Amino acid sequence: MKKTTNTFILFILLIGCTLLLASCGATTQPITAESTGVWNHYFVYPLSWLITFVAQLFNGSFGLSIIVVTIFIRLMILPLTLKQNRSSRVMQAIKPEMEALKDRYNMKDPKEQQKFQKEMLSIYQKHGVNPMAGCLPILIQMPVLMAFYFAIMRTEEIARHSFLWFNLGSPDPLFILPIVAAVTTFIQGKLTMRTLPANMQVTIYIMPAMILMAALAMPSALALYWVIGNLFMIVQSYFLYGKTKDLELNV
Repeated sequence: MKKTTNTFILFILLIGCTLLLASCGATTQPITAESTGVWNHYFVYPLSWLITFVAQLFNGSFGLSIIVVTIFIRLMILPLTLKQNRSSRVMQAIKPEMEALKDRYNMKDPKEQQKFQKEMLSIYQKHGVNPMAGCLPILIQMPVLMAFYFAIMRTEEIARHSFLWFNLGSPDPLFILPIVAAVTTFIQGKLTMRTLPANMQVTIYIMPAMILMAALAMPSALALYWVIGNLFMIVQSYFLYGKTKDLELNV
């Protein structure tokens, strides 16, 4: 449970950093092939180019391009998500065994702590789990998702196009996208964060509020990205968490 909580807190902090960086003037500078810096040249610009390329395949529809590229990126990082999910479920499944082990040792005694750690590693090896595997995929995914976020925000051509009823470069005048983005964020949170302890459940309501406020003020292209990403995650979470309750361990 502690591992799940720490992972979720890390996720919240990274999202918060993204929204904070988005408010800085420097991050809104147009991205081009001439943009300097490792972050711009190797992360943001390639995704900006991909958005533009896909838009050309759809007769210049940047709205469709954002949808397609969002799904493509989510599919690319899906193996990492599956690995993270498996690690979290294994850790949860062996929790009773770990608690029983902890009760056998005096954790205030350094020698007892060493014995506990040795047996703990043995349990991890027996079940084929790496305790760091739950956090590592998030650390790998977030730079990609953040780069895509900034690619949308800093690609000038996107702001000059419309999609459905809204202009991609302006906030949704009907407030439909921000509301849908917030609602889908909440649903996703309920599906994926339900294993959080009771005192952490309130955080499920924090993210929708943050997304709603951001989507009301930011270009609709970003709100569209959030909506599509959330819908993908909801479907993914249904298959990961909705059907399977227990994990069978290979012992």
